[in-house]
Amino acid sequence: MSDSRKRREALVYHAKPRPGKVEVVPTKKYSTQRDLSVAYSPYVAYPCLEIKENKADAYKYTNKGNLVAVISNGTAVLGLGNIGPEASKPVMEGKGLLFKIFAGIDVFDIEVDTNDVDKFVETVKHIAPTFGGINLEDIKAPEAFEIERRLKEELDIPVMHDDQHGTAIISAAALINAVEIANKKLKDVKIVVSGAGAAAVSCARLYKSFGAKAENIVMLDSKGVIRKNRDSLSEQKAEFATDRDIDTLEEAMKGADVFIGLSVGNIVSEEMLLSMAKDPIVFAMANPDPEIDYPRAKATREDVIMATGRTDYPNQVNNVLGFPFIFRGALDVNATEINEEMKMAAVRALAELTKKTVPEEVNITYNETKLQFGRDYIIPKPFDTRLITEVPPAVAKAAMESGVARNPIEDWEKYHEELEERLGNNNKLTRMLTDRAKSSPKRVVYAEADQLDVLKAAQIVYEEGMGIPILLGRKDVIEELMREIDFDSTEIQIIDPKTDESKAQLNKYAEIFWKSRKRNGISLHDATELMRSRNYFAAMMVNEGDADAMLSGYTRAYPTVLKPILELVKPLEGVSRIATTNLMNIERGPLFVSDTSINIDPDAKNLANIALLTANTAKMFGIEPVMAMMSYTNFGASNAPEAKKVKEAVKYLHEKHPHLSVDGEIQADFALNREMRKKKFPFSRISDQKVNTLIFPNLAAANSAYKLIKELQEGDSIGPIIMGLSKPVHILQLGASVQEMVNMSAIAVVDAQNKSK
Repeated sequence: MSDSRKRREALVYHAKPRPGKVEVVPTKKYSTQRDLSVAYSPYVAYPCLEIKENKADAYKYTNKGNLVAVISNGTAVLGLGNIGPEASKPVMEGKGLLFKIFAGIDVFDIEVDTNDVDKFVETVKHIAPTFGGINLEDIKAPEAFEIERRLKEELDIPVMHDDQHGTAIISAAALINAVEIANKKLKDVKIVVSGAGAAAVSCARLYKSFGAKAENIVMLDSKGVIRKNRDSLSEQKAEFATDRDIDTLEEAMKGADVFIGLSVGNIVSEEMLLSMAKDPIVFAMANPDPEIDYPRAKATREDVIMATGRTDYPNQVNNVLGFPFIFRGALDVNATEINEEMKMAAVRALAELTKKTVPEEVNITYNETKLQFGRDYIIPKPFDTRLITEVPPAVAKAAMESGVARNPIEDWEKYHEELEERLGNNNKLTRMLTDRAKSSPKRVVYAEADQLDVLKAAQIVYEEGMGIPILLGRKDVIEELMREIDFDSTEIQIIDPKTDESKAQLNKYAEIFWKSRKRNGISLHDATELMRSRNYFAAMMVNEGDADAMLSGYTRAYPTVLKPILELVKPLEGVSRIATTNLMNIERGPLFVSDTSINIDPDAKNLANIALLTANTAKMFGIEPVMAMMSYTNFGASNAPEAKKVKEAVKYLHEKHPHLSVDGEIQADFALNREMRKKKFPFSRISDQKVNTLIFPNLAAANSAYKLIKELQEGDSIGPIIMGLSKPVHILQLGASVQEMVNMSAIAVVDAQNKSK
């Protein structure tokens, strides 16, 4: 993607359909005058008076306990430097977004227009009563050290400068594991730290907390090795000044066990790497260009254990592994601070999580056969859903044990359930699908590519590296539209089945189709005419291996598109009837809804088969299905035919597939409310589980349900996903949005990846 297009896309993203990335959303009812009277005047006086008597009740009656301020003055923003408070706001909003989607924490971003430490500290102190925690962000050193120190001393809520401590916490966990893999001891290893800013100093300090020796650490700034005989050293640099008689990075690297890079790209040469000790540990964390390129480092030394800050290489040191979950644990016990014990607990939790068996959903997301603790896996992946159930409890326990928790957790099992519920506050699955598609892009034929929105979706898929589009349609129209949207690529194949250019391919497909259907009343002429239709042509491309997947349906009704697909594409072995599911990305988490498009009124056996197809689809995305078989009644309360049908389907599944977590017949509220289910139906196989799959008794119910969820929840709907075909062919909803088509493209690619194995 060109820089001009990246710029335009970023500006449009931030400006449309409404400016910014965050909003304030009510959490209580406000539909009646009574609601408004309770929310504001006059009834709001009662909680006000309670808080006046006891300030701690602000955590009970307001959002203070789940509200963090992300505060900056814009003096050290990403790689942009001192750009000022207004220019830093998009970054701060983005940080707030990460807090919300990874840990369910609400954020107000606050940009302070001062570089004066005293004024900055006073400003934050004056607004601190609003918040349960303060995240300092993008403040230049050395002011950042002083600001954090003073605020921690003078406030009774958690304060953390993530630029300092985030990288330190994540890299410390990775270092602990890397040292173990290298069969070394942290107290013995010689460490070189390139960089002397806030993050570098914090990293070195935390490594010392875990046993690294100060005399074994050499730190460098832009002037070279920080030595004790240098004049005018800051307090932080003086702490790590060495008395060794060396001046350059090249000298420091000789015999070193560990290199920590928090400086600039491409400063470590192959010779420097070769001069390091056996099994060198290299954390090259400069972004976007590491201090030494990952492929170059691996080519230079096979024994290197390497991490970077990049997503496209193993062992990414990503702050999102830390700050959302550290604040989550601190907020949940109403901690007065984030102390050293809590940071160290987060480090240990991350290090230990890496050694546990990786869930299949994580393997699938990163297109790995089996991630396991080792040189290429020394730190958890950002999309590991276990982070929220592992790190916050460790932080909370450390807060309690160190005496800074004002509201200790008593029921840890309940707390674990609460954290699991927070997993749904994001669209992680959509991001996982996108990343998985990128890991092994496939050829996707778009049968309606002369439609502007379809072409826009294909462009995004191509530029994001998710797939290789093949564009079907009128070539002159497609080329004109491509110029209009700046879709410039000579690699993209454009095919018009109705032109002489495609005649040989069309005739080949027609003959193959005729041979398979000549005893079913299809003549060669008929087959040739059918192949002029894009949906027949596209389906044959997939059948014959000229494309890996197909998408169609943007301009035509679902049954019209389905007909040629059913004529051309065989079902999977053992599948008697195909079905569809929609994957809903909503606040509570991913939810499969079946069958939304094909089977109008399935009988009990077919309903059970729809459930099995949906279970297999969920597993394809790394989700262990917990299925509710839907009805208007619960567990035999009605003998009406529709209820009995569901009951028979459940009985069949229990007998033939006892390993499945499935039950019913059950009403929607009980299916989605675990507490109600546990209380009313403790005998159910799914009574204590979070349901993520709904199987409806007929098409009308399923189709209406998914569309209601889509409109009312404002979540992504991915689908309908066709289940049971032998080839990756999927049909869009009529008039699908560009984003829906991009999501379906990811599904098609992932389906192709799965079917190619």
